[in-house]
Amino acid sequence: MAHFAKIGMSSKVIQVLTLDNKDMLNADGTEDESVGQYYLERHNNWPAQMWIQTSYNTSGGKHSSGDDSKALRGNYAGIGYTWDEDNNIFYAKKPHASWILDIPTATWKSPIGDPPDLGAEKETHRYEWNEDTGAWDKIAR
Repeated sequence: MAHFAKIGMSSKVIQVLTLDNKDMLNADGTEDESVGQYYLERHNNWPAQMWIQTSYNTSGGKHSSGDDSKALRGNYAGIGYTWDEDNNIFYAKKPHASWILDIPTATWKSPIGDPPDLGAEKETHRYEWNEDTGAWDKIAR
């Protein structure tokens, strides 16, 4: 099965559909995204170029099989995600105003990086981003 994201206003994903792989085959019998796009245009009355293939097995720029050469467009698209045509990625809503989009992983990162390692405290504490202070706050669970 192939998955396609329907792109709406402001490059937002408004729907994700599953398409049978046979509906993507070109004249040579090879899967071709553009064939799938035109199939979806004919059957959904939405422009072909506004259907973008997405991979159910891709998250954070990595493929679930471990073979990252199979990773497609950063993340599996979800409703509300943004399609970034310039970088050929889908990414989720920005979680905090100060965070920065990391293009290679198609994920948002804090301006100071990941939270510190909790070590032995990981069962009793967690870190939460504090937008007011621009720091990670350690919180008891």
